[in-house]
Amino acid sequence: MSLRHICLAAGLAACLSTAPTIAQQASKNITVPYQMFTLPNGLTVILHEDHSVPIVSVNVWYHVGSANEKAGRTGFAHLFEHLMFEGSKNVKEGQFDSLLEAAGGGNNASTANDRTNYFIDVPSNALDLALYLESDRMGTLVDIVSETMVNGQRDVVKNERRQSYENAPYGMADPRIWELMFPKNHPYHWPVIGYMEDLTAASAEDVREFFRKYYAPQNASMVVAGDINPADARKRIEHWFADVKPGKSADPIEVPPVSLNSVIKETLTDQVQLPRLYLAWLTPALYAPGDSALDVTSSILAGGKNSRLYKKLVYDLQVAQNVVAYQNSNMLGSMFRIEITARPSKEPAAQVLEKLKTLVDEELAKLRESPPDAREVDRVLNQTESSFFSRMERVGSFGGKADQLNGYWVQAGNPDWFAEDLARYQSLQPVDVQAAVRRWLPADKRIELIVVPKGEGK
Repeated sequence: MSLRHICLAAGLAACLSTAPTIAQQASKNITVPYQMFTLPNGLTVILHEDHSVPIVSVNVWYHVGSANEKAGRTGFAHLFEHLMFEGSKNVKEGQFDSLLEAAGGGNNASTANDRTNYFIDVPSNALDLALYLESDRMGTLVDIVSETMVNGQRDVVKNERRQSYENAPYGMADPRIWELMFPKNHPYHWPVIGYMEDLTAASAEDVREFFRKYYAPQNASMVVAGDINPADARKRIEHWFADVKPGKSADPIEVPPVSLNSVIKETLTDQVQLPRLYLAWLTPALYAPGDSALDVTSSILAGGKNSRLYKKLVYDLQVAQNVVAYQNSNMLGSMFRIEITARPSKEPAAQVLEKLKTLVDEELAKLRESPPDAREVDRVLNQTESSFFSRMERVGSFGGKADQLNGYWVQAGNPDWFAEDLARYQSLQPVDVQAAVRRWLPADKRIELIVVPKGEGK
């Protein structure tokens, strides 16, 4: 996922790049030292020592996302993200944030298809507070879940769905593309935020069952990174998490085969002024062969004002308001997307979008016929390598080293997979981009969804 969930949940894909020779040699020496151990209750712990600033980050990944849900009970992973801040047995409602703020700390969380992550960033002298809060909600939240709590957060999530999808311009296009791409029995078919009717049907007991099944120590990994002494940090972790009871192991996800064998067309109407074109292809999973090449492809097409599609459609021909392209990488399969918002025109919306699609196909055909120039690839890789090293300077928050260590452990099986990830991009040649476009972005196997202003019909 290029830049997926702040350049991570897609797994650092579009954030990586390279420069010739010197950077390639330097990347071989990239390493982020860590210590890893497993508590008796099954919690995997990763420690990383960094004394550059007196900050420590406690980063927890629960290995559960919307893909672990089942039809009729969608949206639970995201709903639970909200519930995790409502207090626990020993932390009253509202205290989670107030205690951290009083200590000069902060926290946040996000939910994706394949995982839910939480982080707490605090001054290093407040490590015990962060561990206490994280351990208490891991061990005791299920004890206080009530119908009142579920109802309150259910309403919050419903309102978020209205604001982000149902009442947002073009908001229903994204969930519809996922429905068209993945069959109903595939765990990526439904949106991460869930369906409104499923949120309505959720009961407190449903939520407690979900917690017991997925929010157990053995289904989580925790990184403690920053201004720590590893031996001391381990003692503190063992102290705070020793009484968190293990749960049952989660069932593996059943993933049916997915294929896109033709062009699927659909039109949506919306309260918008400008029509928009969406093109989507089924592409390889995160870290699979082709994933990195498609990240680079997305930037060659629409990464900046000098990219092929952006320059041609927005500046030269002035037929588009905006152009976006990205590889949305996930563990069970990915999607390459191109999204173009048309400029105002007197022509019918469908006709305008058909012309835009033709222009996109012309550029894709060029990439199939001949590889991009070396300078195009170098531009993309140099820019993204800079972003990669910039993120490595941060310990906490989304996309910092703590988050990356956790992501690499969950998604690649090695917390210190930094050099290997960067090497996926540094090894690319222009012909690899050409091959990826030929293999994964055919003109006859994709989703073509358009959004037109209400009143123009289908």
